Amino acid sequence: MASPQKIYVAIVGVGLVGSEFINQLLSIPPLNSPFHLISLTSTTRSLFNHTNPITSASSWKSDLAASVDRPDLPKLTKQLSALVSPTQKVALIDNTSSEDVAALYPTWISAGISVITPNKKAFSGDIALYEQIVAASKTVNGGRFLNEATVGAGLPVVGTLKDLVATGDKIVKIEGVFSGTMSYIFNEFSTGTPDGPAFSSVVRIAREKGYTEPHPADDLNGFDVARKLTILARTVTHASALPALQSFAAVQTASLIPPELEGIPTGDEFVARLPAFDAHFAAMRAAASAEGQVLRFVGVVDVQNGQVRAGLEKYPTTHPFATSLGGSDNIIMFHTERYGARPLIVQGAGAGAAVTAMGVLGDLLKLA
Repeated sequence: MASPQKIYVAIVGVGLVGSEFINQLLSIPPLNSPFHLISLTSTTRSLFNHTNPITSASSWKSDLAASVDRPDLPKLTKQLSALVSPTQKVALIDNTSSEDVAALYPTWISAGISVITPNKKAFSGDIALYEQIVAASKTVNGGRFLNEATVGAGLPVVGTLKDLVATGDKIVKIEGVFSGTMSYIFNEFSTGTPDGPAFSSVVRIAREKGYTEPHPADDLNGFDVARKLTILARTVTHASALPALQSFAAVQTASLIPPELEGIPTGDEFVARLPAFDAHFAAMRAAASAEGQVLRFVGVVDVQNGQVRAGLEKYPTTHPFATSLGGSDNIIMFHTERYGARPLIVQGAGAGAAVTAMGVLGDLLKLA
């Protein structure tokens, strides 16, 4: 019996998601695992040893901290490229949100190194980089790129869409609550009744619970949703008449930041001044309630009408976006030719280190 192909794994980014990913990877019983963890890179240290892989979930942090080597991605590229062979695969896991790291994807993939990541930057930024990544993956000896965790963390969103497109289904529309932060805020704020907590209060509590970025404006501007929509739109563009998005900035995004609060430098000041606009949000809630509807911040890829947009929309209190969400859940509906009468729905926890790391590990398992 032929021995299983060896897969070397290098990890860039060992923060919350990175640490959780390492622990999940090392929890796979060695006898069942083709993976050999040979490299770790943090913001200050790096570790590389392909002859003595990392196997201990309890000591990798101290081993990395003891290393005298500094991060050097060009050097790492050469080291990993040398390991690619017909009997050995190499996977680089980018657990950062760095644009500089994302810019290296075409180089790595061209060298036969597969890239797996929850980093949205490469797939939602300038279209030129995205096209370079796709082109590199189509070369004879190119590596693969796997990015399930860029949308919905561990939820099967990107993979489901790729399968629908690859099998010839026609995408009509994709709509969903893609932001865990926005999901929590509007699940609490808009419940179908005209009264409820003040918008500023909900945002403040969400921040205290760690659901928002330190500066809530980074969530309320809708850019996170726009990036996710760009990733999905680019997945279907080649199979539809949907116009190519030059970057996530081309998404029609309706920010929830009051114009008077644009550019507020700190999250503390932003939260302190937000109550002045509670009446505005309360009026929108009351208007929706009078129509038997709730407010939800959604993203829509409308293939049929050639539109990609993110913003606040109203849904009936009987709609799944009103009845099926809890906490910071995500929910995504795929309206397709095959799923015409009833859309295909994916829902569940769409944020958090554990489920994001699971999405990354699930992609890595596809290489085995």
